Amino acid sequence: MAGILAWFWNERFWLPHNVTWADLQSTEEAAFPQAEDLYLAFPLAFCIFMIRMLFERFIAKPCALGLKVQANGPQKAQPNAILEKVFTAITKHPDEKRLEGLSKQLDWDVRSIQRWFRQRRNQEKPSTLTKFCESMWRFTFYLYVFTYGVRFLKKTPWLWNTRQCWNGYPYQPLMPDLHYYYLVELSFYWSLMFSQFIDIKRKDFGVMFTHHIVAVILITFSYVTNLTRVGTLTFCLHDVADIVLEAAKMANYCKCQKLSDLLFLTFAIVFIVTRLGIYPLWILNTTLFELYEALGNFPALWVFNVLLVILQFLHWFWSYLIIKTAYKAISKGKAGKWNPLHVAKDDRSDIESSSDEEETVPRSKTLHSPITTNGTSGANGTNGYLTGGTCSEEH
Repeated sequence: MAGILAWFWNERFWLPHNVTWADLQSTEEAAFPQAEDLYLAFPLAFCIFMIRMLFERFIAKPCALGLKVQANGPQKAQPNAILEKVFTAITKHPDEKRLEGLSKQLDWDVRSIQRWFRQRRNQEKPSTLTKFCESMWRFTFYLYVFTYGVRFLKKTPWLWNTRQCWNGYPYQPLMPDLHYYYLVELSFYWSLMFSQFIDIKRKDFGVMFTHHIVAVILITFSYVTNLTRVGTLTFCLHDVADIVLEAAKMANYCKCQKLSDLLFLTFAIVFIVTRLGIYPLWILNTTLFELYEALGNFPALWVFNVLLVILQFLHWFWSYLIIKTAYKAISKGKAGKWNPLHVAKDDRSDIESSSDEEETVPRSKTLHSPITTNGTSGANGTNGYLTGGTCSEEH
């Protein structure tokens, strides 16, 4: 094991020339990032998850009820042993042939069976109250960590000049505020990695899971190699859009449609400006060019940049969905009300698997409407990017 670890943490791979792990050892005069510091992220991730549970139950839920957010879930399907067996053991979306067979077996018309399966699928969907509580937790966390990041970064020279990210490397002491910022962000992403399996299911689950894995790897290795300054810039840049997104969702669940629409437009603008404008011109520019100029070439440099570029591809993907949502919403608005959070279903990134289906049309023939983050990322996809909603009263 010692040999494997020595091979994995090879200095010539992870560090620039003339820099060794000994240079990053803490001394009495200065503390530097240590790999063992990151073990704290696991108990902290559990603590964040428990705080979330308490927050949703004792703060978010009373707020939701006070705002008259719908607490009841979808209407339940009437008990039927045969249909239940088909639903649980065979398929949740029977095709026309199976529908006809069940119709003859039960002496029900096909439309009634379609309605039963739709209601049964809806039973597994979270209530609007549950979605509001999750969004309020994320809104509160993102607002807190973004505010903390801004207060920390405005005192640092690298906020105004990204070349300062590499000035004096590797002898950049670990400041307590930076240490706390990194551990909180890493712990939060670890908590998302695990809670994603029990959270509201979203159709961009795979994309968001990829995003969380890339984020955890980037945070971990940038901390261990003391490339933390650019990491703090990346944190702050990514958190700002998520605040507006979660606020838009909460307004949507409260049926404050004008506020929800305004927040959605604000989110779209902030997301596109920060992820497609500032991120490549600010973050990627300094890691691809300024870092190379300051420290030279070393293999880990390209590992970090490949991961950062993967994030940029995800930004493009989500921006495409956001623009598509806005376009379809505006197109629909020509004949009716502008409603970006209810225009669409299966095309959007932020769709839950719980989106409503048209009651009168078999699934095999359904024409889904356009989309509506985040990142994450349904009502909460892509973290979720593109707030969820359908044309029904569920949202």
